[in-house]
Amino acid sequence: MKGKRGRGTAQEDKPPVLGMLQRNGCVIIRMLDNVKRKTIEPIIRAFVKVGSTVYTDEYNIYNWLSRTYTHKKVNHSAGEYARDEDGDGKHEVHVNTMEGFWSLLRPWLRPHRGISQEKIPFYLGFFDFLHNIRKRGQLALGALITLLVALTLTRFRFKLLIIKYLI
Repeated sequence: MKGKRGRGTAQEDKPPVLGMLQRNGCVIIRMLDNVKRKTIEPIIRAFVKVGSTVYTDEYNIYNWLSRTYTHKKVNHSAGEYARDEDGDGKHEVHVNTMEGFWSLLRPWLRPHRGISQEKIPFYLGFFDFLHNIRKRGQLALGALITLLVALTLTRFRFKLLIIKYLI
């Protein structure tokens, strides 16, 4: 494989992205400068309620989670991708939901090659928004169109007021 081993950084033009997804719920994705505990911990603490169960892979940056949350992890390097801990036949310990999200985000971003790092958060925010409104369906689309029309009319009225004032 070509390229440098390890995880990317913003300084190397390969900014990492942190994703958190509540099962059957909303997603939060953030571009990071680097993949260090001091970078991800404040974001996780801001959005994940203390005592929640958090599922991760075996990457050691997540080891601190067990002090604040119920932390369950799968060991991908050992070939483990899901685990049934309570014997009910459901493999509840996994990160497949987040992996599935990444499989939607990557092809959506691919046609936008050459995105400047300053704009990546906007693309991520828009995709985050689209994902989080998906359950609202037609209601969300109608509300979004109404909002866009209202903003357009407001700007149009504002421009008319400026023109009237200048005349």
